[in-house]
Amino acid sequence: MSTSLLYHGLGIRGYNYKKTDFVKGGIQFTITQDRERLCCATCGSYDVHPRGSKPRAFKALPMGSKRMEILFAVPRVECENCGEFRQVKIQFADPQKSYTRGFERYALDLSKRMTIQDVATHLGVSWDLVKEIQKRSLHRKYTHPKLKHLRQIAIDEISIAKGHKYVTIVMDLKSGAVVFVGDGKDADALKPFWKRLRSSRAKIEAVAMDMGPAYIKAVTANLPNATIVFDHFHVIKLFNEKLTNLRRSLYRKATDEGKEVLKGIRFLLLKNPDNLKPEHDEEERLQAALDLNESLSIAYYMKEELRQLWSQENWSKANAYLTGWIHRAIASGVRMLKNFAKTLETHRQGILAYYSFSISTGPLEGTNNKIKTMKRQAYGFRDHEFFKLKILGIHESKYRLVGG
Repeated sequence: MSTSLLYHGLGIRGYNYKKTDFVKGGIQFTITQDRERLCCATCGSYDVHPRGSKPRAFKALPMGSKRMEILFAVPRVECENCGEFRQVKIQFADPQKSYTRGFERYALDLSKRMTIQDVATHLGVSWDLVKEIQKRSLHRKYTHPKLKHLRQIAIDEISIAKGHKYVTIVMDLKSGAVVFVGDGKDADALKPFWKRLRSSRAKIEAVAMDMGPAYIKAVTANLPNATIVFDHFHVIKLFNEKLTNLRRSLYRKATDEGKEVLKGIRFLLLKNPDNLKPEHDEEERLQAALDLNESLSIAYYMKEELRQLWSQENWSKANAYLTGWIHRAIASGVRMLKNFAKTLETHRQGILAYYSFSISTGPLEGTNNKIKTMKRQAYGFRDHEFFKLKILGIHESKYRLVGG
């Protein structure tokens, strides 16, 4: 094997090929470095004196099915310029790493199409080594994403484990990239983000979020000039939760015959009417439950009317529509609707802000599903920092999630 092949095949330049050994089904290349190429790793001076060496082995790109190692006795030198005793800088590998940069790039390329365990098996290395390579790459690319360009963002939390363990995620709605992952789901989780955002001098125009009071307070305090847009999916989700509680309350009070009708219709109440399946008699079952109780029927049809709020032509018509819905809810006499009408009135400005900035947390919900898929494929993550880095880079995953 020539020195030029060492460079063109393995990307190792400035070293000399010495010999090849075949050991345990693998290949070992021994290389050396010319005396005149030795320089101080601290100041870069070539005015150095050799002071021994330390043999090291570096994992390199495999050759066919053969695993390959580079054997190199790393010289130690004394520098006349700075007076330091140092090992020389290794040009083909990062400090304190047991693999070449070419091996690292190859492992990362495989990780785009294979799981960590598959890559480790293919390369004949440990699972932890491949994970370390992935983690270093993610850390370099995503630890400090640029925030200066941010204009419209979405904020939401996602459950990551049992026991009410959450992370708060901030997404750039323009690029679809996650720009921050904080521990927990309260205002404190966003403190590091606000600090970085201030230093970036980003000009945030609008924030899509749910109606959680903690987030409202945090955004108002840290982005006083930004418009808060309450996500319409969360508004309907909140209404559905109230509707579910109403059905449950009615079920407890119903007779045996009434309980039989109300049993199992929860998902029918939450379904879009267009998605009801006639072949399963879902329309008939739902109608029977609505005919049984007037308050449930009123609440159900008020929910369908509420969906139309975000389909109005402009802010003025949407404002009038919301006012009419609130008046009808209060006049209905249904306690659940009265309470929800008060909630909408309190958050009226943020709900109607949709007509100034047509944004929502929908893209973030899609990312949350990708995160759950990634976590499920990986059977969970023991390293929480690694998991957060994977979330920061998840927007690059197009159709298939691997490497967990």
